[in-house]
Amino acid sequence: MKKDIKIPLVEKIQVLAAFEWDKDFLSKTWNVYVVNNREDIIESVLVMSRGSYKNKKTSTLRHGLGDLPPHMGAKVEMITEEVIGFTNEYIVTFFAEGQLFDKTFIFKPYSIKENNTIFVDLMGQDCVLAE
Repeated sequence: MKKDIKIPLVEKIQVLAAFEWDKDFLSKTWNVYVVNNREDIIESVLVMSRGSYKNKKTSTLRHGLGDLPPHMGAKVEMITEEVIGFTNEYIVTFFAEGQLFDKTFIFKPYSIKENNTIFVDLMGQDCVLAE
């Protein structure tokens, strides 16, 4: 029976962290985004985030982003300095092509830093990409 279940491959979806100015905190902070690089809309986007390090865990957060048009990004959350050293997971679930898609993206401990950024055209700035 397991062999009959087809799990579609998630392609052209990214989770990334951008170091941006936050007018509320009056400083730069890391913000996590989901980016749709597909040619079609992805619907009912849900993101679950959690972090862990040894015996410490963050709260599990769930974010409903709604529909995400092609070649657009949506902010998920701000990630604080206290959890940069954690393994941070972002599980992205959405509908497209009449199917349910699901993929886990991971930021390894201390991977979210300016040394690890690359320029992302869609965002127009340097970002750290999750694996």
